[in-house]
Amino acid sequence: MTDGWEWRQPGTGPGAAGPPPSAYPPAGAPPHGPGSPWWSDALADPWRDPAAPAAVVVPAGPVVGAEPEPVTDPDAPGRPALRHLLLIPLITALLAGALGGALGYAFAIRGGAAAGPVLGANPGQPPELAQRKPESLAGVAERVLPSVVTVRVASLGGTSEGSGFIATTDGHVITNDHVVAGATGRASVIFNDGSSAPATVVGQDPESDIAVIKVARNGLRPVEFGDSDALAVGDPVLAIGSPLSLANTVTAGIVSALDRTMQAGEPGGPTRYYAAIQTDAAVNHGNSGGPLVDGAGRVIGVNSTIKSLVADGQEAGNIGLAFAIPINQAKRITQDIIGTGKARRTVIGAQVGGAGAGVGAGVRLASVEPSGPAADAGLRAGDVILKLNGRPMTEPTDLIALVRKFAPGSVVTVEYRRGSSRQNTSVTLAADAK
Repeated sequence: MTDGWEWRQPGTGPGAAGPPPSAYPPAGAPPHGPGSPWWSDALADPWRDPAAPAAVVVPAGPVVGAEPEPVTDPDAPGRPALRHLLLIPLITALLAGALGGALGYAFAIRGGAAAGPVLGANPGQPPELAQRKPESLAGVAERVLPSVVTVRVASLGGTSEGSGFIATTDGHVITNDHVVAGATGRASVIFNDGSSAPATVVGQDPESDIAVIKVARNGLRPVEFGDSDALAVGDPVLAIGSPLSLANTVTAGIVSALDRTMQAGEPGGPTRYYAAIQTDAAVNHGNSGGPLVDGAGRVIGVNSTIKSLVADGQEAGNIGLAFAIPINQAKRITQDIIGTGKARRTVIGAQVGGAGAGVGAGVRLASVEPSGPAADAGLRAGDVILKLNGRPMTEPTDLIALVRKFAPGSVVTVEYRRGSSRQNTSVTLAADAK
């Protein structure tokens, strides 16, 4: 047993007392001490059991040469990249926004429920524009509107305003005669897109109430014409125009009647006769001259007059009784006006003197022109016309209006009564010599 100060190397005798040698060899000495390859500081441990086997740790000497290559632990956390630093706050902001929106929506729903009941059912899928087929009313209106115009003409009484529609690409427009009647200055038209252009009156036919004006513009889009003789009562129609200066107005209805005899005109003016198309589409002042179109978007009439219950001098409005000039008649007159400046008038070559005896008994002929269409067909003065092409005659205006519906040269069947006998004949209508 020793306290460390009487330590001795094995094999040495007592008496060599003194402090233990230094744990480190002196300068210049061999690295492991003199005479022992196990020399180390472990042997200088004062608490070591001298009889225990020595476990000596030999410190490694310095290595002369290049420093060892540094290595990196792949599992060690590295420095975060810049994009990672930006991604974290972005995701945080998105999550916070979504959470805030959800909470706000929940609070709004609760607040609305507390304020009152929710009205109506859940909204359904709105119709797409592609679902509006070309043959639908919306599709027809979209196709025809670019060809409809507002017509304005200066007159002594102010400005006359009506409607019209483009008949040719070079600017011919069809309208009513009473729209341009009494014009003292240049006319103008306003197109569907709001642009305007000057126009001049090409010609008028007061008795048919058709006029043609020419717009100073080319490349226009004309309407498509239909066949007014192919109409049937109940067919759907649209009336398009500028009622009460409300441009681009579209109203819908049906054909209420055909060959409705119209005798119209202003005091002191010409009397107009035509076998009209009656419709319940809403028509008001300003619709005059605008198109009446069928379910395929084809023009089958020219809106002209309405019936009203108001007294004379009062402003009339729509009551569901509107009348249009058949387009077959209007087209023929338009072609005459464009070609010659005036229209031909279709006649039968006889003068009517009044109704026959009894209600619905026909129209009596007061005179028959020599060598005229009626005379050539064998008709005489005093004969009573009962039907024209199967259409019953009840008033003198019926015969005049229905005859003017046909073009000169048309052949019509006439059923008439002479005395007590009924007979039939064919009449080839002619143009007036004027």
